[in-house]
Amino acid sequence: MADQLIRATAADGGIRAVGVISTRLVEEARCRHKLSYVTTAALGRTMSAGLLLASSMKREGSRVNLRIRGDGPMGGLLVDAGLDGTVRGYVDNPEVELPPNAQGKLDVRGAVGTSGYIYVVRDVGYGYPYSSTVELVSGEIGEDIAHYLVTSEQTPSALVVGVFVGAEGVTASGGLLVQVLPKAARDEELVATLESRVSALSGFTPLLQAGKSLPDIMHEILGDMGLEMLSEVQMLRFNCNCSFDRVLGALKLLGEAELEDMIAKDEGAEAVCHFCAEVYQASTEQLVELIEDLRAQSC
Repeated sequence: MADQLIRATAADGGIRAVGVISTRLVEEARCRHKLSYVTTAALGRTMSAGLLLASSMKREGSRVNLRIRGDGPMGGLLVDAGLDGTVRGYVDNPEVELPPNAQGKLDVRGAVGTSGYIYVVRDVGYGYPYSSTVELVSGEIGEDIAHYLVTSEQTPSALVVGVFVGAEGVTASGGLLVQVLPKAARDEELVATLESRVSALSGFTPLLQAGKSLPDIMHEILGDMGLEMLSEVQMLRFNCNCSFDRVLGALKLLGEAELEDMIAKDEGAEAVCHFCAEVYQASTEQLVELIEDLRAQSC
């Protein structure tokens, strides 16, 4: 099934639901960054969560940055997701691997840690980005981001994200976000029912592996609450806006002396993008051109 995002409402507009399938883009991230099993799960969960958060933004070009930094051996991770359905991200220590947890599942909590913070930046395309910081509550990522939504945005939310990765790579990945909007937030029974139904899910990836679609999953949770599926299906993809021109611009900022040193010692320069692991090579001739541009500007 193609990577996609769908939206729905229920309870006469009092409930907002968004679901994503992110299997292929998480597999691309795994291959690009040479991720271990557990870091694939951690980054994949966060990429799905980033896309779910970005889906509520209104202005074209809006993006969400999620940075998670805990006390686990993974160190931290960063995800950048856009309203346009693009996402990218990386892990500080991609090679970290841990034994399965007590439930026999990938130990994301152990990799992330339970003490640390989530930093959320919402860039709406103009003015200053909105930023917020909350403490980790579990290290499982889904619970932590749901905690952010409740404490920082005052929106009762249930979030479930999951990644299944095996010897053949990522075979299932995605997530579901259900939010009670202000018009229905006072209905404590409604909020409790939603929390109960979402928490009763055995996970998100088992549903995908069982052949259920995003509408199927939403119907299971909200089908008796006046569920209305929105017709638009948004395609999702791993995408990075890095380029060779940007690399040359960054090298130019190093200054004439540093560029001359690179020519003398390395006969060129190599740069690797953190977000997508793309490798860029700048030749001696290209570095000489940068030096000439700097000299021309100084004159």
